[in-house]
Amino acid sequence: MDLPRPAPDLALVPRPRELRRRPGRFRLDATTRLRTTPGTEPAAALLRSYLGLPLRHADDGTLVLALDSALGPRLGDEGYALTVAADRVLLRAARPAGLLYGVQTLRQLLPHRALSAGPRHPADRWELPGVEITDRPRYPWRGAMLDVARHFQPASYLRRYVDLLALHKLNVLHLHLTDDQGWRMPVAAYPRLTEVGGHRTESMCGPAGSDRFDGRPHGGSYTRAELTELVGYAARRGVTVLPEISLPGHVRAALAAHPELGNDPARQLDVWTSWGVCENVLGVGDHVLDFFRTVLDEVTDIFPSPYVHIGGDECPTTEWERSPAAIARAFREGLSGPHELHGWFLARIADHVVRAGRRPVAWAETDTTLPPECTVMSWRDPAHAWAAARRGHEVVYADHRTTYLDYARSTGPLEPPAQPGQVVDLRTVYGLGLAPPDASAEARILGAQGQLWTEFVRTAAHLEYLAFPRLCALAERVWHPTADWDDFGARLAGHRGRLDALGVPHSVTPPRPSRSEQRAGALPPK
Repeated sequence: MDLPRPAPDLALVPRPRELRRRPGRFRLDATTRLRTTPGTEPAAALLRSYLGLPLRHADDGTLVLALDSALGPRLGDEGYALTVAADRVLLRAARPAGLLYGVQTLRQLLPHRALSAGPRHPADRWELPGVEITDRPRYPWRGAMLDVARHFQPASYLRRYVDLLALHKLNVLHLHLTDDQGWRMPVAAYPRLTEVGGHRTESMCGPAGSDRFDGRPHGGSYTRAELTELVGYAARRGVTVLPEISLPGHVRAALAAHPELGNDPARQLDVWTSWGVCENVLGVGDHVLDFFRTVLDEVTDIFPSPYVHIGGDECPTTEWERSPAAIARAFREGLSGPHELHGWFLARIADHVVRAGRRPVAWAETDTTLPPECTVMSWRDPAHAWAAARRGHEVVYADHRTTYLDYARSTGPLEPPAQPGQVVDLRTVYGLGLAPPDASAEARILGAQGQLWTEFVRTAAHLEYLAFPRLCALAERVWHPTADWDDFGARLAGHRGRLDALGVPHSVTPPRPSRSEQRAGALPPK
């Protein structure tokens, strides 16, 4: 039997735990007064910025924000309780984060046109439907990874992306800042990392192994000020920025800037222009470890995130196997051979992160045991996630078959270029399973995140087409404890109007390349 379609103003994504319709509607306009209590001003400032209304403080204000620690057992750190009546709005939470997520629910309850980027007018009036909502998330880690190393996105766009994540109550923006094809992270002690490592001469067209290149230079990097501003912008919206510095593989851009970090210091490499797995990895001398300790000190100074991602995936041992220095290092460390240098290297980097008061995160790899202090991101196989949880690791679920948003959304003829592999459609993302077979490991599953690698993604429009509405599905699965595909589909139909108002090209494929671009090899013709 078809479920009734929810009214557009109640088509909330993610679905709240409890929602009950109340009679009446509350009008918001320039005369509305806001009553705040101690600790609620950040949420009040966020609400004002979204509404474009003054919402001046008044002790008898009809829009009330309140913190009440007694709500903690019921709402946790990120839950909220919202009542909208004809004469009053009351938003309460136990902690400030809960108020921020309640503000996002208020934002979704507004008419869709209130989300558009047009200028606000003092005569604007918005109405909220009467509701009673009690809500809290299923998991504390609700993330989205964006690869800015393969194709750079400016800081101004990252702020927009943060707002899109916050609207869906996603609370982690994982920035993949370094890779073989580009280094975007500023390090004051080593300016060549961005001056040299931040630029490549061209980019491969098509998948790894292609013999076609576009002939167009690509580059970019962030300043410390830009990243500091981004961190603050995200925090004011309840989003933590998680930085990733990939080690000891995916480092060709760093080696181009500093050949002395490699296994053959006399060799001058370029920033890699291909896709795939590069065999060039870091050397294992003490000077290499010291170099990256300095890099990570800069990272932890800019990013207050309790977690720091150190990469760890796709690290070929070919260079170590033929390097006398690496072979000697393995012998001195009592390892069975150079292949064990991967775990040895990560353990030393992880230890430095821990000493800085942070928790290291690393990608899980086949037949690799990560240092015990690492939080594990499992991407190859869910079995890696469950095995890591049984060993006592915290785990973030990132299985490529359900969370990789660089895979095509469909097999349609207009689908833009995507990572070769299976199709990951909306229902596949919604169907991701987060419950481990061993119930005792459930408490160590922090949550999940979507991954958007950008080998094939040059523009913001293409990026958002791939991200949405699939991130809507992921957001719901990490927020709400139960799955109901039909109900989600009915609400998403109404929610798409919000995406339209925000200018998100969720249903329109990005502009196709011109014939001249195709002839130049900028993108593979279809």
